[in-house]
Amino acid sequence: MKKIIERLLVFFIGIPAVASLVLFLPYYSHLTMNIFVIIFSAAGAYEFSKMLENRQLKISRMEAVILGSLMPLAATLVTSFNCPEWLFSFLFVTGSGWVILSCVFSGADKMDSVTGRIAAGFSVIIYPGFFMCWVVRMTIWNNPAAILVFLFIVFGSDSAAWLLGNIFGANNRGIIAASPNKSIAGFIGGFIGAIIVSCGASLIVPDVFVTHTDLHAAVSAIILGICTGIAATLGDLAESAIKRSCNVKDSGNMMLGRGGILDSIDSIAVAAPVYFLLFNIFFY
Repeated sequence: MKKIIERLLVFFIGIPAVASLVLFLPYYSHLTMNIFVIIFSAAGAYEFSKMLENRQLKISRMEAVILGSLMPLAATLVTSFNCPEWLFSFLFVTGSGWVILSCVFSGADKMDSVTGRIAAGFSVIIYPGFFMCWVVRMTIWNNPAAILVFLFIVFGSDSAAWLLGNIFGANNRGIIAASPNKSIAGFIGGFIGAIIVSCGASLIVPDVFVTHTDLHAAVSAIILGICTGIAATLGDLAESAIKRSCNVKDSGNMMLGRGGILDSIDSIAVAAPVYFLLFNIFFY
């Protein structure tokens, strides 16, 4: 019961807070939101590095924080400060180069851990770093409603999956080994939630969903909702698989009712590039 209450508090306080951040602080291409993305990505990378240590994949905490924040930072410099696009590639190469080349100076007693360090370094650059940078890149649309639709699709999918899973999932769990507590009812609820939010948004804010393809806007919105919902679900399952492999229950304990930062952004991270790509194809 305590966890349910905590989760509801996060839902009813966190979502309005995020919506306010997007709607009322659009300055410098949503710089305030972008800073939060950088912070959450860095914190998620910190938690990920701690989990990876359980598999003997070790990288220093400071390196994990820097590498995990590198790609969202690069995207912020490009979108909020009009830095050249090549800076994004430059910082990616710089971070990757550091992960590989810094191993040259490792002592003889640390040579056995070089491959593990490289694996951990690239892991935090890509997840959550590279995935989260697509949230920042959405600000190039200069359309707060489009960003909110993405966040609400993910939140709606997650909330519907949790609700229907708790109500109807008692006898249909254990389908996926990575997360045996997840139920078929929960998966169905997640997809339904994503479609409802996407279609509802196309009716409430039709200006956001002006399509330039041969597909009707409603059809495009349904495809957008389904694909984003699937990506969000896969993001949650992927992180569950990582945690199970690392023998941890939660990535941390910073978020009420949800565990760690990485537990809270896993769906957002994986869904962001999918939503960005499809929204560009259909509507931008």
